[in-house]
Amino acid sequence: MAMSGGVDSAVAAALARAAGMDVFGVTMRLWGAAPVTGGGCCSVDAVEDARRAATRLGVPHYVLDLSEPFAHTVVADFVTSAGGGRTANPCIRCNQWIKFAALLERVRAIGATHLATGHYARVRTARDGRTTLHRAVDQRKDQSYTLFHLDPATRAAVCLPLGALEKPTVRRIAAALDLGLAAKPDSQELCFVGGDHQAFLRDRLGPSDRPGPIVTADGAVVGEHRGLAGYTVGQRSGLGLRPTGPEQAPQYVLTVDAERNRLVVGPRTALCTSQATLEDCVYLDGTPPRGPLRVLVQLRAHGAAVAATWAPAPAGGARLAFAAPEPLVAPGQAAVGYDGDRVVAGGTLAA
Repeated sequence: MAMSGGVDSAVAAALARAAGMDVFGVTMRLWGAAPVTGGGCCSVDAVEDARRAATRLGVPHYVLDLSEPFAHTVVADFVTSAGGGRTANPCIRCNQWIKFAALLERVRAIGATHLATGHYARVRTARDGRTTLHRAVDQRKDQSYTLFHLDPATRAAVCLPLGALEKPTVRRIAAALDLGLAAKPDSQELCFVGGDHQAFLRDRLGPSDRPGPIVTADGAVVGEHRGLAGYTVGQRSGLGLRPTGPEQAPQYVLTVDAERNRLVVGPRTALCTSQATLEDCVYLDGTPPRGPLRVLVQLRAHGAAVAATWAPAPAGGARLAFAAPEPLVAPGQAAVGYDGDRVVAGGTLAA
């Protein structure tokens, strides 16, 4: 059981144990020389919370040091993406490269047959042994968007005990078991940063993340950014724009232009696009479809799914055509396609 120190993974461990599984808890040590403090899932405090919950449940608990692969993959990708003007998604990369790759390999090496986590999603197994990935019952907490990289072999080795539960029920179970975590807040994205993510990026990007102009689509300079890292397409707050008139419409980031070190801003209507290009696409049944798919596509971890046509393209790419203009297409984020509640495809927004 991957135990993050939060209420979800602790209750998932309890449910797995109650179902008759032989459970041992593992917590990933993801920090390097400077430990992350606070209550996030990458912090020292989280390890102690996980250890206490495991003790309360009567299951063994181990800490596995995955700081080196985490730094070389998830953190490096986050910094590189931000420096290149893309909106990184570290939770997806952590699931892809660490939790369901490096961690799964480690626990198999010490005798585990399955890896359980506290994710809100469901894996279903058909009579012929084929597995499919589905949304959780609790739509507000659903995390299937972050798991689209799970291939058939990995899905067969994954156990997700919380997929059929609502979050309030999980907290009630934690309280009934006296795990000491029932009221603990949920961890947030960028948990490994431990504070100001823009300062984190500036420290690692150094002089390459330098101030530059904020311009409108016609080239008028309306402000200065502090360095492109930390800005994202669709952002409105924190831009510090100079007022251009009493009737000025709210301005949003339209483009993070790393090549010219500038932000392009404009009204919300200018964000809307009817198409997007994807790269690094995966298909959960193992093969690209022969023709376009009609899907509900989700473009943000907590965004609403919208109707679109997903057309495979050469070199692992695809083109999305939205049924209605979509305002929040941020290069670097994931696009995940659903057929009802079933995940059918996923990829990275390229343009």
